[in-house]
Amino acid sequence: MSKNITILVVEDEDFLGRVLIDNLSAEGFQTDLAVDGEEAVEKVRKEKPALVLLDLLLPKKDGFFVLEELKSNPELKLVPVIVLSNLGGDEDIKRALALGADDYFVKSQHPIVEVIEKVKNIMEGKRS
Repeated sequence: MSKNITILVVEDEDFLGRVLIDNLSAEGFQTDLAVDGEEAVEKVRKEKPALVLLDLLLPKKDGFFVLEELKSNPELKLVPVIVLSNLGGDEDIKRALALGADDYFVKSQHPIVEVIEKVKNIMEGKRS
């Protein structure tokens, strides 16, 4: 894995944020963490990460707002976004995908390793 690939984890739940960062780091990815929607948009604009792992239920601005901000910005709209949320309703999933999310995982239905595998697949696809 390339060491200069940055993945922005947007997660306000401290424990899960750390678990994701630890797992991604173990795979050789550089990571950063944002704990609310405002910080997420700011960090994506500044750092232009290779991928964003995005929670939807966030303080300040929710994940739907973050997704809209990224996908409406010509410089950022190609950054892949994987939603990782407790929201498992069809409407939420459809809305996130319609806003441009590349994939959607319901936290309670997918183990972390599955999410990490998806990240690796997307990142490998970007490099080839």
